[in-house]
Amino acid sequence: MTYMSTLKNSFAGKLMEVLDHVEYRRIESSEDMEDVARLRYKAYKAHAVLPVAAKTMIDAIDFDEQAYIFGVYYYEELVSTVRVHHVTPDHRVCQSTGIFPDEIHAFLDAGMTLIDPARFAIDPDFELEMPALPYLTLRPAIVAAIYFNADRVMQHIRPAHAAFYKRVFYADTIVPPRMTETYGFELTLLASRSKEIRGKLMERYPFFDSEPYERRMMFSRDVDGGTLPLTILPTARLAAGGRTAVREQFG
Repeated sequence: MTYMSTLKNSFAGKLMEVLDHVEYRRIESSEDMEDVARLRYKAYKAHAVLPVAAKTMIDAIDFDEQAYIFGVYYYEELVSTVRVHHVTPDHRVCQSTGIFPDEIHAFLDAGMTLIDPARFAIDPDFELEMPALPYLTLRPAIVAAIYFNADRVMQHIRPAHAAFYKRVFYADTIVPPRMTETYGFELTLLASRSKEIRGKLMERYPFFDSEPYERRMMFSRDVDGGTLPLTILPTARLAAGGRTAVREQFG
């Protein structure tokens, strides 16, 4: 049995099939931003995780120069969203810095660069019927780690979700669960060694893979022609096919 036929019948293959009907949109317009804010509020309220005294689900760092907000559209309907920050020793703005400053600054003081996904939200109306959404919503964080050649992908999450990140992203615990004033509940900080895990992550979950031009469309501030594409079609299947061809040629 070939790798591609095995993939087709696997969990990863089923997610790849869902990805075939997904488009990513980098949120730049005020109208799209309002849609994202409504989705964040709807999702956070459904799970009782609204920040303390939250008045709006748009914050100042949404507009940071190294923040990238994505909407995930399934059959052209917004179903989830995530914000991805590229964090460097010279630019330390991100959600995790505000929650776990000592640990984030320690990584940056060591000269590392980080990807910090935040404002992860899935429409509750799709959550149960589409178990692929957590994976596909977090996919831009993996694309970003490759594009920026980052050392770590951070995850500030509720403790109940830690097992998922450790299993899927091979994440290490950086800070055990502790109460946070901003949210009024416990959070833990994890980190994935993005350069070290890339090979086995793509082998196990090829829907995280991407072609260089998709990575540029997602994260370049200097898009060819100067116009941001309305939607970005995932290239995971194409990238996985290329890996298969190399594997079959060289064994």
